[in-house]
Amino acid sequence: MKVAVAQFASKPDATANRARALGLMRNAAEAGAELVVLPEAAMYSLDRPAAEIVRAAEALDGPFVTALAEAASALGVTAIAGMFEKVPGEQRVHNTVVAVGAPGVLGRYRKLHLYDALGHKESDSLVPGQFDGNELLVLPLGEFMVGVVTCYDLRFPELFRALADKDVTVFAVSAAWVAGPLKQEHWTTMCHARAIENTCYLLAAAQPPPAYCGHSLVLDPMGVELAGLGETDGVAVAEISPERVRSVRAALPVLLQRRYEVRPKP
Repeated sequence: MKVAVAQFASKPDATANRARALGLMRNAAEAGAELVVLPEAAMYSLDRPAAEIVRAAEALDGPFVTALAEAASALGVTAIAGMFEKVPGEQRVHNTVVAVGAPGVLGRYRKLHLYDALGHKESDSLVPGQFDGNELLVLPLGEFMVGVVTCYDLRFPELFRALADKDVTVFAVSAAWVAGPLKQEHWTTMCHARAIENTCYLLAAAQPPPAYCGHSLVLDPMGVELAGLGETDGVAVAEISPERVRSVRAALPVLLQRRYEVRPKP
């Protein structure tokens, strides 16, 4: 199966962002991709005042998700993209990743780990996802199981282990990895680590510089980079194989050899 990661810088302009996301989905579909991963905050710029993000937030049946779902159905792809979701009665919003396909909305994941680190405080404007039994998003796609995470989640390997326990073989990471000292090194190192330690493919779609690190990539279960983007907008396409997952796991059965399990922290 062919997959794609799409990289672009979202703006404080929902209409322009929607058009850019749909254009990249078309490019990926024309290249043969069946799964397209777009960045975190593809709907609206992340680096904006809290009040502005709240005003820009939409419902899951709003213009952004509706347009992506219609495009995914027309193009015959599954698409995963980041948005800001309204929270009733709250002055903050969810940082949500939504998955859409031919049937419409396939599911949503609300970011569990907020980026309150390195001088940033996402919790001022965002509400984390809750452990309600539905917090993890896992999608069957052909012979693969796709698990969805967002950006800062990369620093929490137990979340990836929890997804691996749900038979995930492909991680889809929507991100806007903030630029800064050593940040690109952290991004690429942890993307490789999460793929290797779980013997899974990893598709990471990021936003480009100057505000973010860029370097979207597709990794195989041994951490081999199959496709990637540097600092510019665009789409990177690669082919993934269930046989590759099976052969790597037969040679490196780390998931079977584990001595600890992952449980949610209260």
